[in-house]
Amino acid sequence: MSAQETSMPDVSVLRRVLRRVLRRPRIAIPAVILVLELIASFGARWLAPYPPQQADFTAALAGPSAKHLLGTDRLGRDVLSRLMYGGADTFREIAIAVVITLVIAVPLGLVIGLRRGPLDAVLMRTADVVMSIPGIILLLIVLALFAQSMTAAMVVIGLLSVPGMMRVVRSATLTVGRETYVAAARVSGLGTWRVARRHVLPRITGLILVNAALACVGTLLIASGINAIGLGVKPPAPSWGGMMADASQTLNESVWLAVPTGGLIAVTAAALIVLGDGLRDMLAERWSGASVAVPARRRRASGPAVAAAAVPESDDARLPAEPNPVVRLTGVTVTADTAAGAVDLISDVSLTVGQGRTVGLVGESGCGKSMTGLALLGLLPNGARVSSGTVEIDGVDVGSFDAAQWRALRGGTIAFVSQEPMVALDPLFTIGHLLREAVRTHEKLSRKQATLRARELLTQVQIPDPDRVLKLHPSQISGGMAQRVSIAVALAGRPRILVADEPTTALDVTVQREIVQLLRTIQRDTGMALLMISHDWDVIAEACDTALVMYAGQVVEAGPTDRVMTAPVHPYTRRLLAANPRLAAVGEPIPTIPGTVPSPGQWPVGCHFADRCPDRVDRCTQAPIALTQPGDDVVARCVLAGEELEVSS
Repeated sequence: MSAQETSMPDVSVLRRVLRRVLRRPRIAIPAVILVLELIASFGARWLAPYPPQQADFTAALAGPSAKHLLGTDRLGRDVLSRLMYGGADTFREIAIAVVITLVIAVPLGLVIGLRRGPLDAVLMRTADVVMSIPGIILLLIVLALFAQSMTAAMVVIGLLSVPGMMRVVRSATLTVGRETYVAAARVSGLGTWRVARRHVLPRITGLILVNAALACVGTLLIASGINAIGLGVKPPAPSWGGMMADASQTLNESVWLAVPTGGLIAVTAAALIVLGDGLRDMLAERWSGASVAVPARRRRASGPAVAAAAVPESDDARLPAEPNPVVRLTGVTVTADTAAGAVDLISDVSLTVGQGRTVGLVGESGCGKSMTGLALLGLLPNGARVSSGTVEIDGVDVGSFDAAQWRALRGGTIAFVSQEPMVALDPLFTIGHLLREAVRTHEKLSRKQATLRARELLTQVQIPDPDRVLKLHPSQISGGMAQRVSIAVALAGRPRILVADEPTTALDVTVQREIVQLLRTIQRDTGMALLMISHDWDVIAEACDTALVMYAGQVVEAGPTDRVMTAPVHPYTRRLLAANPRLAAVGEPIPTIPGTVPSPGQWPVGCHFADRCPDRVDRCTQAPIALTQPGDDVVARCVLAGEELEVSS
């Protein structure tokens, strides 16, 4: 491809942006004003009608005329020429301060907003200290030490503005970092900085521009004030602030002199604010139209966080065996630190997924299914950790993995498909861009090769006309197609196991079946292991070889899917199956389970389902319940397992 061909897209993009700008007066008018000021200021040597120090004492304090368009000062010097010459220093001073602020504050705000942790705490406390320093005093000290150097003063202003800008960027990053497509990018193996630069920064650029415009205005006023009191640019060199000081001294003789100088500062400030606001709106409309946490390291604890009673030995040995295991969770307990103390989110969960096999996690919302998947992915929420147990992927304990090791693992070995396809894809980019980014994260390919691989992935997930779809944005495709694209992104790194968290929840029934069949087809063709998280028994029945039923953070029953669904042992499994709306008789109420799932920290000592169970006996609440094996191929966490249980109607 020639250099001319490679430059064509950039020219096309520039033209589109220019057309959009020209159609918006709120951007075009202030932009034209500022551009004209910059041209006049930095071209003053050639454009100004007079040298800045040329005096005409016969025309002192003269008003506007054909000879002096903006009049003269008390020494007869041309006001327009002095404003043009003084503008260069003013804009240079603004640039120094604002560039320093942005270069330091934006990267720091992005990183600490995504990673959190000790660095976040240290930088935020440092910001508090810096913001408590009286800026004007520090500025006067610097001007005294550096012989009234405006460059030194602007450096100080830039540094003093860093904490405020960093807080703004951090706050916006925290919000955007919760978006599903950001989590999907991290699961694809992208590093923190790349996620920040490619997926977070475009979303918050508008906010940064508005605050940068405000910083420009603040710096303009401070610089003008410093020059006005004679601590900046030394006379007779012109400066906007110095000209304002001259105008204030001649108000009794001529009011006009204050008009062009003060008016220019006011117009410049207004133009900066309106331009920043307009650009923010344009970027926000572009995003809407096109439509943090650092991975918690596994840490072992000497004992469980909450020990109301002795915890039975791990249940891993009793769970159904899986051939050629790709992932294995053994006795995993996830604990969160809260204001009330440490609280278990899931307790002693064990599961194994073998190569080419599908294991399903099923249960009501709040039972810990997604938390189990996050523990496997190394994406636990901030403040949560694996307090006991092990997580193994391909036989390697990943409990001590750092962020770099997790990045190398995600996307290539383990991938993720979320339940919200439309928010799992970054709306700012085309499907082709998202797929190429995912592909090139894991394989060293040229752009052309990555495009071919992206087309291959879309074909693999059975999307018709992949060349057309590559050029579309996520907002231009249906929910079912978006889920297929999400699966294609997950497959870009050729993972050995795919974690699918409610992949059909946001889709209609017909599309649900297509997605499930697609996952099964891909699994059969690639030999990939699949962990399916769902509350839908129909999805579990169609997709899964083994089913694990979870309730209140525990596995309460596990076995071959057909065995669990046709001969359930645990009372919760029975009632959950009975509550399937598709099994309800026409004209009769759908059976429901009375009560709600207890929140973490409020689990009973014994059986977690005891408060809602119609078959409860005294033994259910006396001590923690271990999994038992009432049959050759099923296990259940129930003291009555193996006995005849009759579910109350």
